Amino acid sequence: MTVTQTTGTYRDRIMQAHEIAVTLPTVRMDDPVSKAVQLMIVKRLPGLVVVDDADRPVAVLPGTQVLRLLIPQSYRDDPALVRIVDEIHADLFWHGPGNLTVGDCMPNPVPKAATVAPDATLLEVATAMANKRSPLIAVIDDSGRLMGGVTLERLLTSLAIAGPND
Repeated sequence: MTVTQTTGTYRDRIMQAHEIAVTLPTVRMDDPVSKAVQLMIVKRLPGLVVVDDADRPVAVLPGTQVLRLLIPQSYRDDPALVRIVDEIHADLFWHGPGNLTVGDCMPNPVPKAATVAPDATLLEVATAMANKRSPLIAVIDDSGRLMGGVTLERLLTSLAIAGPND
């Protein structure tokens, strides 16, 4: 997508990932799941980037996966069991996942993080999101360190502003 503005700042240039990336809070594998849930709620994020000690993305944790972390495996495996739980007892699931960490709840093996380079075009970002089925893409520098992230909402907004004729 090219963006044309009257100021000429982006005139005849292709928009890149680093231009629409935002600073994101991150979690680590040993962080409590409750921290991940709180960050997503407070920051209104569609997911979180899980990083290692060097701030390199290890995984992108979509909100649906975080929701999955709150529901015990036995209930996910048996929809009939879910139907017999009343609201009072169902509320207990939302009061905290106990001592679980983000790492405890990640699939094994952990899927590779959805990432793009800072100079990726919006089409490349969109393609990575679609292929990874992730509402969040980590933008990484040459050393693999997290620079920021592009949310689905931010990407769609940027595409809408650029317009179909650009």
